[in-house]
Amino acid sequence: MILAGVIVAVLLGWFLSLVFSGRLIVNPVILSIGTLQIRWYGLLIALAILLAYFIGRSLALKEGIKEDHLIEALLIGVIAGVIGARLYYVAFNWGYYSRYPQDIFKIWQGGLAIHGGVFGAMISTFLYTRLRKGVSFGFLQALDIFASVLPLAQAIGRWGNFFNYEAYGGPTSVPWKMYVPPSHRMPGYEGFEYFHPTFLYESLWDLATFAVVFTYHRKLRKSYGETLALYFIMYSAGRFAIEAMRLDSLYAGDLRVAQVVSIVLMCTGALMMFILRKKGKHLPKEMAE
Repeated sequence: MILAGVIVAVLLGWFLSLVFSGRLIVNPVILSIGTLQIRWYGLLIALAILLAYFIGRSLALKEGIKEDHLIEALLIGVIAGVIGARLYYVAFNWGYYSRYPQDIFKIWQGGLAIHGGVFGAMISTFLYTRLRKGVSFGFLQALDIFASVLPLAQAIGRWGNFFNYEAYGGPTSVPWKMYVPPSHRMPGYEGFEYFHPTFLYESLWDLATFAVVFTYHRKLRKSYGETLALYFIMYSAGRFAIEAMRLDSLYAGDLRVAQVVSIVLMCTGALMMFILRKKGKHLPKEMAE
């Protein structure tokens, strides 16, 4: 098992060195059949959702959640998340999409904002727990499980940005700089070749967030909502820092939207954690143990 891991790591490092140096240009399309295209972006998001589901499923079943309820909520949440992620992105790029409305539906080309996806999934979960008769879980309980596996899904999904040559940072000469083909360079940066691979920075931060949040959920959580609060704090702290490096940030006036939302979520998470640790609805004794 260890040997296999080492081999995979070496091969991945060799592959990245070829792409980052510009000796290999990746194709965002895996397979084309007529007008149908299978893209890395969509495949990685699908794999991320499946992996997160199977890990989250084990947590949910231990908490007495019925699997059919979990699957229903997941399917609705995925749809709501994709819609939310796209609407969020389109709203803050309305100057472009108002001129090219036909591009609004081309999500396979990228353009999904994670904050919009999270908010969409949260809204759908709230409605599901309120409207579904006999539901076997509560709103905060479901969001705790969601937050415990979401960072892992995000870490995987960020590699869709890699294949699309997007979500990169400013020009740089650091040893791990990433070559971006001219056709994918942001306006005003056509004369530069190498950029910060901010998608990689966030993927690594997401993995670290997953390790901490997942461990906290299993071993340290005392009240429903604490896992979600910790996710808000950890993910947002990394996103705030990394966002400052990106060239493709969404803006509201002169403010980077993701940084503003990150500050709000960090404050919300800290307040939630304080209140829940003091006055939150404690888990059943067998779950806490």
